[in-house]
Amino acid sequence: MHLTRDLYRSSLTLLTDLYQLTMAYGYWKSGKGEQEAVFNMFFRKHPFHGGFTVACGLEMVINYLQDFRLSEDDIAYLRTLEGNDGKPLFEAGFLEYLANMEFTCDVKAIPEGTVVFPHEPLVRIQGSIIQCQIIETALLNIINFNSLIATKASRMLIATKGEPVLEFGLRRAQGVDGALSASRAAYIGGCTSTSNVLAGKLFGIPVKGTHAHSWVMSFDTELEAFDTYAQYLPNNCVFLVDTYDTMEGVRNAVEVGKKLRAKGFEMMGIRLDSGDLAYLSIEARKILDEGGFPDATIVASNDLDENIITSLKEQGATINVWGVGTKLVTAYDQPALGGVYKIAAIKNAHNEWDYKVKLSEQAIKVSNPGILQVRRYKENGEFRADMIYNEGKPFAGLPTMIDQIDVTRQKTLGGEGWESEDLLVPIFEKGKLVYNLPTLPAIKARVAEQLTLFHQGIKRFVNPHSYPVGLEKGLHDDKYDLIMKLRGKK
Repeated sequence: MHLTRDLYRSSLTLLTDLYQLTMAYGYWKSGKGEQEAVFNMFFRKHPFHGGFTVACGLEMVINYLQDFRLSEDDIAYLRTLEGNDGKPLFEAGFLEYLANMEFTCDVKAIPEGTVVFPHEPLVRIQGSIIQCQIIETALLNIINFNSLIATKASRMLIATKGEPVLEFGLRRAQGVDGALSASRAAYIGGCTSTSNVLAGKLFGIPVKGTHAHSWVMSFDTELEAFDTYAQYLPNNCVFLVDTYDTMEGVRNAVEVGKKLRAKGFEMMGIRLDSGDLAYLSIEARKILDEGGFPDATIVASNDLDENIITSLKEQGATINVWGVGTKLVTAYDQPALGGVYKIAAIKNAHNEWDYKVKLSEQAIKVSNPGILQVRRYKENGEFRADMIYNEGKPFAGLPTMIDQIDVTRQKTLGGEGWESEDLLVPIFEKGKLVYNLPTLPAIKARVAEQLTLFHQGIKRFVNPHSYPVGLEKGLHDDKYDLIMKLRGKK
């Protein structure tokens, strides 16, 4: 599925902030436009006070970059932009340059569905500084949101202990694209299905849904509503039982379920959407079991999130399918991931790399210089640490990893029984796609597999374990020297 073509019918190249174009114009005017640079996209803190993040959105980034070109309409619009003097913001020569521009960058990225950690480059772009700059905003928009929702969905699955989670947040999602992206990301994160029919069509996600309160209220009685629904959709009966009196609703569902069974069909279950879900589910389970429906599912909804689900399970709720909406698709308790995109290296007049670092009074905001790669180490079948290193300066032997914030925390990685892999893989080479896109189910399976290979502590909701991530010693030393130089200490 190619989202930009199938949904928007056009390139999204102008999905960028104006300052990307004003900088691009400045690069072009000053003769720097084709200067080779390297940018990294990363985030600084896990969302939801958690211990892990799920990388998501790469396929949409690929779609965007495949169609990276400015149309005649795009150029015509840019021609209308004016400066504060009322004159054109961009001269004709620059607009002609943009009209003829084709994407020619190298791109490496961490595959979707990979569990990732702060400061690790999720995407690395290498190419002309103009192109690297223009694509920043769209890349951040896509990766930030999709990774946020995939992570939230994974947390839901942890809370349900693997019981099915249905995503049905379409009606409260942040617009059309927010809803579609959320449905895809939630499925990757672990949801089994969505209520979003368009997402089902575009992405091949299973769709689920039966009826709402309005169906019940349109009939004289609840029993008549259930009977009528079962008559016309006997193979899709999950009855919403809380329109009037929940326990009576469960009894009506049992009555209709018996009629269905007599016709050769089976009632799938009931849904609870309000009230004390723990108490109601326990009582509903008794009625269903006594009525001869021990296998009928109890679906629960009503503004659920991972914390409420955890509480319900601790209270002994007999819910076995969980419907989540608003708090998943809007990432209700943290609406943004906060990923950033920083230049890390640029070629000088001698065709050599000058490494760049962004300084800050806050250590967490000091960026890492170099052509960065992430190496993940495994021992005895479990991931042990991730080390960020500079591909431009290969290291020899067993490396020492140094924590970015506390330099006293150092660790030698590798040795007998250890395995390692580089996480960033080639996606585009000179603008040509070289990556074989995995299927959506394969990405979803990758998330589940990855989470089994980390210490269980990273999945805690309260005070999660901090997985070791640091800089290779050579990169750490180069970063320190560069910081000291920029601060006039060397």
